[in-house]
Amino acid sequence: MFSRTVLCALAAAMALALLSSVTEAHSWADCVDWRFKDPKKPGWADRHGTCHAWARRFPLKEKVRFGRLDSHDPNRHYDQGDKGKIYPCSDGKHGESTGDNETRGNPIESAYGGKYGAMATATPGQLMCVRWPAKNHARESGLEKVHINMQRKMTKKDPSQKELDRDFITKNLAYGNCTDHRKKKEDFAPCGGCFNIREDQKPGTYLVQWRWQLNDHEFYTSCWDVRVVAKGEKSAKNEKPKPKPKTKRYIQRLDSSYANL
Repeated sequence: MFSRTVLCALAAAMALALLSSVTEAHSWADCVDWRFKDPKKPGWADRHGTCHAWARRFPLKEKVRFGRLDSHDPNRHYDQGDKGKIYPCSDGKHGESTGDNETRGNPIESAYGGKYGAMATATPGQLMCVRWPAKNHARESGLEKVHINMQRKMTKKDPSQKELDRDFITKNLAYGNCTDHRKKKEDFAPCGGCFNIREDQKPGTYLVQWRWQLNDHEFYTSCWDVRVVAKGEKSAKNEKPKPKPKTKRYIQRLDSSYANL
């Protein structure tokens, strides 16, 4: 028979282990192009908007419920750590907490589509919004801000963390900007923030990084690529192709219908 002291110690150890497993996960970018259904009533729950682009190799087809990719294999929460080489994007091998593979695709587009989420497209100056799960931190005060870093120039490989820090777009997104965190389990409350693509960003494909510091030397990141196109080109790319007239009779019928407008 175990003594009461031993049983209490075991219970405390089990509780601590459970607590550690719950609080170990510390967020990631769930959606990198979140669009509000009504910009006058912005929010981060599914009823408020839809997602149009995701991070590199985001397992969209697996249909994992929001906020639960920390228990997925591989998980999405990548802690860079502070020992040795700092990888700006998870390679699935390094870091204090290794995440999924978010290294650059070859070609870049290979990290999107099919079983993965779509790649982001934007125009210079465009507002883009990112969504992330609260993971038990929505109500905490004094949290560090979320940083959005984006390359200024295209490169043949991902830049270093130092280079990305230099090329930041914003360092001021409130991590606790969440929806429904008082109505549902805080761990799965949706949060988010918005930033603008630089007005002078030239057309091309660039790395964007979501980065958040929880504690000293504890940085979580998510990486994605955005294809920047000239203003006017994006809407044209998204339009459904118009049917081509096949016969002269078809063209004449179109002409007569326009004449009646």
